[in-house]
Amino acid sequence: MPRSTRWLVVLLRVAMGWMLLYAGITKVLDPAWTAAGYLRNAHTFSAFYQWFAQPGNIEWVNALNAWGLTLIGIALFVGLGVRVAAPLGAALMLLYYFPVLQFPHPNAHSYLVDEHIVYALALLVLAAMGAGRMMGLDAWCARLPLCRRYPRLRSIFG
Repeated sequence: MPRSTRWLVVLLRVAMGWMLLYAGITKVLDPAWTAAGYLRNAHTFSAFYQWFAQPGNIEWVNALNAWGLTLIGIALFVGLGVRVAAPLGAALMLLYYFPVLQFPHPNAHSYLVDEHIVYALALLVLAAMGAGRMMGLDAWCARLPLCRRYPRLRSIFG
């Protein structure tokens, strides 16, 4: 792969990582933050999303959302476990997409595709390209004796 392409992949990985890390850490650090309003106002699959907003669920949903974003962001930022973190991030982006979708418009200026879909696709590209091996910790981790001994770990960090 050309050097310029590798640099662009690294920049995309770091930018996506920073964006998710920042989105997550601001939620983690804000004790008043909750996803309840977003979930209750879902336009598509409203019963599904409102179930998550119920009092018995919202606490773990908030924690999973905030910490998931934070940890996925860190993984992408440092390039560790990108082949796992990036698809999980893409799944989160799809979960964020449907509540705002008033078919066929996710927002006033979009038709079917909005930033959540673009982010999900970018994350899947990062996973497919093994972006963590490009100036990330995945390359270092894959060379560790533990990863050499257990092929399943190589598939995570490779």
